[in-house]
Amino acid sequence: MIEYICIGKIVNTHGIKGELRLLSDFEYKDKVFVKGMKIYVGRKKELEVINSYRHHKCFEMITLRNYFDINQVLKYKGLSVYIDKNDLVLDDNQILDRDLIGLNVYVDEVEHGIVTAVRDEGNSNKIIEIEYNYDIVLIPYNDVFVKNINIKEKRIDILPIEGMF
Repeated sequence: MIEYICIGKIVNTHGIKGELRLLSDFEYKDKVFVKGMKIYVGRKKELEVINSYRHHKCFEMITLRNYFDINQVLKYKGLSVYIDKNDLVLDDNQILDRDLIGLNVYVDEVEHGIVTAVRDEGNSNKIIEIEYNYDIVLIPYNDVFVKNINIKEKRIDILPIEGMF
């Protein structure tokens, strides 16, 4: 079964040869914007294949297989782009931010809440939002504070900041 992950939005075309301009904040662009990657476009999830990729300014620029003219790709302008999670091959230490949501948070083997969000604060700084006793606790998402993540056990072990809990 396909599990769709949104990787960006087509904001415009570029040139006359069918190149598409995407805005994407997907954390593993190097894994999805590659030649031969299957993508699904729009609400109807039309299957397409990336033919070429390049980064330009703040945009991801792609062409699609069998499209060679701007008039062929105009139909995709303004639509979201998805991939099948099963097509995404991550390294052992790579985890999608969305997979952290719902994990139980542990400090010294004692449960201290649940992850409710992962915030991107720019400059590669991310914050994990934890709900604990109806309060929101924020911790930096880095190796100093996050000691272990186990998706199968739905568990994340953290080193607390003094006064956090």
